[in-house]
Amino acid sequence: MFEKIVRNGTLMTVVVLIITILGVLAALRIPVQMIPDLEVRTITVQTSWPGATPQDVEKEILIEQEEYLRNIPNLRRLTATARSGDAEIELEFPFGVDITETLIRVNNALSQVPSYPDNVDQPRILSTSFSANAFMYYRVSPQEGNPKDLDMDMMRDFIDDNVRTRMESVDGVSQVELRGGAERQIRVLLDPQKLAERGFTVTQVREALLSRNQDVSGGEVDSGKRRYLLRTVGRFDQVPQLLDLILERREDSVTRLRDVATVELDHFPVRAESFVNGEPVISLAVRRETGSNVIDIKYAMFDQVDLINKEVLEPAGMRMSLISDDVRYVEASVANVWTNLAIGAAFATLVMFLFLRSVRVTAVGVVGIPICTIAAFLGLLLAGRTINVISLAGVAFAIGMTLDNSIVVLESIEIERRKGLDRFRASVEGIRKVWPAVFASTMTTVLVFLPVVFISQEAGQLYSDIAIAVSASILISMLVAMTVIPTLAARLDFGAVFDHDGQDSGWLRRVHGVSHWLSATAPRRLATIAATVTGGALVLVLLTPPAEYLPEGEEAKTFASMNAPPGYNLNAMVEIGKEVQAHFLPLVDADPAVWERGELPAPPIRYLNLSIEAQSLRIIAEPVDPDHMEALMDSLTEYYERYPGMRAFAARGSIISSNDGGTRSVNLDISGNDLATLYEVAQTAYRRAEEVFDNPRIQSQPASLSLAQPLLEVRPDWERAAELGMGAGDIGFTVAALTDGAFMDEFFLGDDKVDIYAYSNAGVDPDLAALPSLPVHTPQGATVPLSSVARLVETVDTSSVRRVNGRRTVTLNIIPPRSVALETGVAMVRNDVIGALREAGEIPAEVNVDISGASDQLQATQEALGGNYVVAVLLVYLLLVAIFTHWGYPLLIMTTIPVGIASGILGLALLNGLGELMPLLGLPGFSQPFDMISMLGFLILMGTVVNNPILIVHEALTNRRGGMAVAESVSEAVRSRLRPIAMTTITTVCGLAPLVLIPGEGTELYRGVGAIVLFGLLGTAIVTVTFLPALTATVLRLTERRAASS
Repeated sequence: MFEKIVRNGTLMTVVVLIITILGVLAALRIPVQMIPDLEVRTITVQTSWPGATPQDVEKEILIEQEEYLRNIPNLRRLTATARSGDAEIELEFPFGVDITETLIRVNNALSQVPSYPDNVDQPRILSTSFSANAFMYYRVSPQEGNPKDLDMDMMRDFIDDNVRTRMESVDGVSQVELRGGAERQIRVLLDPQKLAERGFTVTQVREALLSRNQDVSGGEVDSGKRRYLLRTVGRFDQVPQLLDLILERREDSVTRLRDVATVELDHFPVRAESFVNGEPVISLAVRRETGSNVIDIKYAMFDQVDLINKEVLEPAGMRMSLISDDVRYVEASVANVWTNLAIGAAFATLVMFLFLRSVRVTAVGVVGIPICTIAAFLGLLLAGRTINVISLAGVAFAIGMTLDNSIVVLESIEIERRKGLDRFRASVEGIRKVWPAVFASTMTTVLVFLPVVFISQEAGQLYSDIAIAVSASILISMLVAMTVIPTLAARLDFGAVFDHDGQDSGWLRRVHGVSHWLSATAPRRLATIAATVTGGALVLVLLTPPAEYLPEGEEAKTFASMNAPPGYNLNAMVEIGKEVQAHFLPLVDADPAVWERGELPAPPIRYLNLSIEAQSLRIIAEPVDPDHMEALMDSLTEYYERYPGMRAFAARGSIISSNDGGTRSVNLDISGNDLATLYEVAQTAYRRAEEVFDNPRIQSQPASLSLAQPLLEVRPDWERAAELGMGAGDIGFTVAALTDGAFMDEFFLGDDKVDIYAYSNAGVDPDLAALPSLPVHTPQGATVPLSSVARLVETVDTSSVRRVNGRRTVTLNIIPPRSVALETGVAMVRNDVIGALREAGEIPAEVNVDISGASDQLQATQEALGGNYVVAVLLVYLLLVAIFTHWGYPLLIMTTIPVGIASGILGLALLNGLGELMPLLGLPGFSQPFDMISMLGFLILMGTVVNNPILIVHEALTNRRGGMAVAESVSEAVRSRLRPIAMTTITTVCGLAPLVLIPGEGTELYRGVGAIVLFGLLGTAIVTVTFLPALTATVLRLTERRAASS
């Protein structure tokens, strides 16, 4: 077979060119992203009920929806939240669920809810993953000086109709979310006195409007040869026409709406305000479709925004500009990987040249690098994956590995040449002798990636891109080594390829001498084995760090929230927000050096994005110098906490999880029936967590942990109400209409539905003191003050209600300081927080406390990894058994796996030690956590650390069968294979080193994997020429003695 391959050079060239062309096309067509698309397994149901209190939302919406949603198959967790005016239910499903089928089930379940109160909007069903989070943020603001005197709150609908739709037309954009402003609203401002004078109730006004404002279809009418569509037109088509609504006709007297009210087109009361660098704005957040190219979207959006500004906004007196985008981070991260990949390839090539001292041989050896790199892209495209930091890291990891097979084949061919064979026969015999070893080393590397398919957690989804890229590259490198390398070697005259003329270089001879000395006598062999086992065990026991879940994928961006006690309204928060803005606004585009000199209150920032709502505000900011991120977060939280009763929380932006520390959050779910008890336990746990951890970041859901939300209850005197002919609906609607507004009907303004709301002519902010004297007209024609038919009771309750799996629940998100790993943090929360509270009797029996969040995923992933490590080891062992046709000898090779793992852990410790020393050299420091992505590096090691031992054991067994003594056969195996082992190890290490040692954007996503593989390979290379020869010689001697004695 190999003779035919080597003879058909033209055919091989054509095949290589075809693969190259297809790979280049694949690389150009694969979308570019930051991280792989993560599986969608969360569905959100949002229901809006304007004006409703959280208590009514819980009873009328949440409990009703929960009853039907909890029966959906595979549902893991149901989290429901009731706030003023809206309900939200989040459904969490296991990995691997068919989200399309589940969406249908959710929709069917919601359709079974019998009914909702009036003016409750239809539930909206959403499903998104963190990888589809918004990644570009725009603002729309008035032109400088606001020449058209625009009220930006009124511009929301204009922007929604004319800007958002055009932005969503950009290819790859799934949704553009509009934030800020207020939707249009038609206000009917009722005069209570005039209503009373004419004997009308507010309910009668609504009924008159509903009776008139409708179109009724009448079907079809045929007349002769013509067919007519028939409809009765009743809807108003102009806002002023509402004033002509006839409320009542008494003989010749007609009462119209204009007689008791005025009508105006306005907007809903503003519930939130947004500012960017001090300007009031409406913001737009761009989300992408799964599998789309974020870089293409970015530049297409730039073009679209230019057109929108020119054609839509500038004529209207507005302008749109970019606030920030995560694509810069993506571009920098991807560019960083490309750079490190190129540096690694250059280093690997240089190492080969230093070993071979021949440009031609080096060129033949490295020809596989571009071919295998291109093949990796082809594999990613065929697997439906994308170019991202993770997959590119996989391509970079494979750079050094792809050279291994080529080096082994080249070395074998050259050995045959030194025996006197011609170029053709040397190429054929060279590949024929080593192809089993090449095939074995390749398949062990590829097989260990198979268990990744069974890791369903996010870690497995992220890691699969590395698995695909490395597997594609390694498989093609095997084919290149078996076909292209021999074909080229048979056609090129290398001349004196090795300047040493077959003699090993000095340092290799010294290494071989040490190896021979260690395995020459039984005491030395036993000492070597004992020292290696002891050292590896000590490293595993002493240096294995506690685990993290996922790398944070951190951008240099903070999300800092301030949560106020219950009862704060929007005006109060706006006042605080303006003070906060005035404090931090001078920092925009300031010089970081000025802050370092202590002349600024906080680090300079690129922009200040401020959002204000009743009871909370949030700042999104990006430091000018990314190294100042922690200091910026501390400055924000410290300033927030100057305000009495305020709770502060700041977290880094993350491209992997939510922007609230999701990958490091230990969630404490405190469940029960009585809210007061739950809040008391949560407050105690909050304080205890602050004592246990040094400066943790903690937030609660709901944000307030007290029943302090002022609540005014109107409690009718039912006997008096019955006497006046009034029910709860009549009284409630009247109170709502004459205070905060009540829904009456809908008005079609063009193609848009605009809600019609009734208000008192006192406006949308009535005087609370005037509420008892509110005139209420009864069906009997009398007008009485509200206080005569109802008592007004002022009480307190909660500002939001949260339920998990049908029980009222408070959740604390505890993010340990960065010096405390997640695994350690979980143990501290379980023992020092929950355990201590239970021992102190501060958790009542009726209250349940559970730990969830990233800690759950950490445990599930660790269990999945543990099982898959066993599967990977078994696969490698069985493959080696098949190749060696022996059940015992593969165990010799596999003893290097635990040593390789120990070396990887030692390397991670050394890397973090180096990171701590960097600031002493004036360079930014770094810390690499032992996260699940890093742990997956052990899988790579299991497949790669056996490659060199395969060469040693295979050669030693061949020598022994040839009649050599045990010690001589092992020593000769080391000597003959030392050069390719050194070359493959050093080229792989050089390929990985830039990824591990050069800092930059996105490196935290793959640096841990690279460090474990790099140091694991180094450690394994050392034990391959020390521990393995000693062990192999010992086992061979014991085997022969046993055979002789039997």
